[in-house]
Amino acid sequence: MADPSTYRPAPGTIPEAPGVYRFYDGTGRVIYVGKAKNLRSRLNSYFADLWGLHQRTQQMVTTAESVDWVTVSTEVEALQLEYLWIKQYDPRFNVRYRDDKSYPYLAVTLDEEYPRLQVMRGAKRKGVRYFGPYSHAWAIRETLDLLLRVFPARTCSAGVFKRAGQVGRPCLLGYIGKCSAPCVGSVSAERHREIVDDFCDFMAGRTDTMVRKLEREMAEASAALEFERAARLRDDVAALRRAMEKQTVVLGDGTDADVVAFADDPLEAAVQVFRIRDGRVRGQRGWVVEKTEELTTGDLVHHFCTQVYGGEQGEADVPRELLVPELPADADALADWLSTRRGGRVTLRVPQRGDKRALLETVERNAKDALARHKLKRAGDLTTRSKALDEITEALGLRTAPLRIECFDISQIQGTDVVASMVVFEDGLPRKSEYRRFIIRGATDDLSAMSEVLRRRFARYLDARAETGEAGVESADDLAVAERAAGDTVADSGGAQAVTDAPGTEGSGEPGIGALVDPTTGRPRRFAYPPQLVVVDGGAPQVAAAAQALAELGIDDVALCGLAKRLEEVWLPDDDFPVILPRASEGLYLLQRVRDEAHRFAITFHRQRRSKRMTTSALDNISGLGEVRRKALLRHFGSLKRLSAATVEEITEVPGVGRRTAEAILAALDPATSPD
Repeated sequence: MADPSTYRPAPGTIPEAPGVYRFYDGTGRVIYVGKAKNLRSRLNSYFADLWGLHQRTQQMVTTAESVDWVTVSTEVEALQLEYLWIKQYDPRFNVRYRDDKSYPYLAVTLDEEYPRLQVMRGAKRKGVRYFGPYSHAWAIRETLDLLLRVFPARTCSAGVFKRAGQVGRPCLLGYIGKCSAPCVGSVSAERHREIVDDFCDFMAGRTDTMVRKLEREMAEASAALEFERAARLRDDVAALRRAMEKQTVVLGDGTDADVVAFADDPLEAAVQVFRIRDGRVRGQRGWVVEKTEELTTGDLVHHFCTQVYGGEQGEADVPRELLVPELPADADALADWLSTRRGGRVTLRVPQRGDKRALLETVERNAKDALARHKLKRAGDLTTRSKALDEITEALGLRTAPLRIECFDISQIQGTDVVASMVVFEDGLPRKSEYRRFIIRGATDDLSAMSEVLRRRFARYLDARAETGEAGVESADDLAVAERAAGDTVADSGGAQAVTDAPGTEGSGEPGIGALVDPTTGRPRRFAYPPQLVVVDGGAPQVAAAAQALAELGIDDVALCGLAKRLEEVWLPDDDFPVILPRASEGLYLLQRVRDEAHRFAITFHRQRRSKRMTTSALDNISGLGEVRRKALLRHFGSLKRLSAATVEEITEVPGVGRRTAEAILAALDPATSPD
């Protein structure tokens, strides 16, 4: 692992100009490419405090061993060079919009003498016009089946086409009228191309023109008493209308746009794109990408545009308008670069209201659903969970699989509002009714806070084991049975209670931890069942503090490890080197889920306490104003800002608040209002 200070450029050598930079590893391979409006400012951010960087950025700068750059004249040139270098080097730390599957397109081979309509996957090639992408190949075949009676173009392979010409007989589609049979000379090459051009116009959105044309021909045939031809044209119009119904109008102004939305967490981002052509949804596409650094939504938009609309595997059909949730910092340069690729003006904007805003919100919901499905895809598979537990057992040298895992995390800001969280995973799945939150008092840092929360949790486990005569609880199933018998209805993490040092307030309010079920209340007691594995959020220092706390309590039958965010290393007590699990390991994925859930639960509780403290602190020291009347005031006015702007008479309208108390409230909120 390299120290970034060893290859940091000398002060003053990085120019303050637009450009593109490359990070190299020890073998000389490019591992990251980026662009910047100001190279000096951007590169210096990589060599700041290492622990203040995003965990993936930390990994990148510690993997790299050198960096260089090239200056350019404008941001547009920087975008172009960044795109070329990413295409050339394929850097491992750049965001990659790559599908986990190949999406099918409806392709028209305009480069052939007799163009063919077909389903096509993979890289695009010149001379072929593409429509889509579609979610499934059967959707393309359904559309073709409806349209071939109106546009009887060739759909057969080159071999079938050649063989039909040799024998002088068309295939079945030629006999039933769904192919014009150019293979046997039924139509000329020019007439067949006209049919294909009409098909392309219909798929490109000029549907109303085609329907009106057929209706006019139908009326003319009927007037000429050509009733069979009129009936055939009538059926053609009906087929076109059925095909149009599959492409619902979502924007009535004939909009030509791509609507892009994102949903992300600290490690990954889901992207969804709706392709709108002539006001209709023509296709949908989605990705889940791994975030390689701290990225805003605007950054994700930048990476999306430069990769998806560029190159052989990008979208050749750049829209006139790109609707996004947030504009990137280089929005103007990005629009100019996309305009050069399209050959016409491209606009990037954030819709604020109306149908386009509603459509963007729909795409955002799709992105959130896609991210949730991606994260639960492996977690919901029993075989995968079993594999994850087996990998953890082997990596940590455990005697049995850790069927119950408890993870602890600390959240604070400079020693204020210190809280801790405990989340529980059983059989690889979260058990939210067992989540607990701790208020930490007297801790000076994360290490002392971690020691305190573990002592409190396992001291109660020891009490429970002593009361049950060392029998304890044999399995998680025993606890589940007891909870069902007691009618426990706690089912969500939001219902977990804060844990304080006061007796009788542990967990959800039970009067103590003893046997499985409290004889007084009939409710199950918490912490009676020990975990097989304790995970702490952190590296070697946090693991050492946790190990010391367990040793002081005499706990020697519970395994312990820590998961460090920086390089996703697993640390064990008294080990000088971490355990490195493969990046794609199911065991590592499960540990990450446990760690991230503990972090989410802790920081949510911390924010709640901080918000509550900031909201009520100005009213806490007012004489004669208790908790009930403080809540009544906030409920009546909605916020401290509105309360401070109220008059004495308005405040006295709150039940229980007299004039003297109202004057004291205003004086506390704004000393300038205090009476002389």
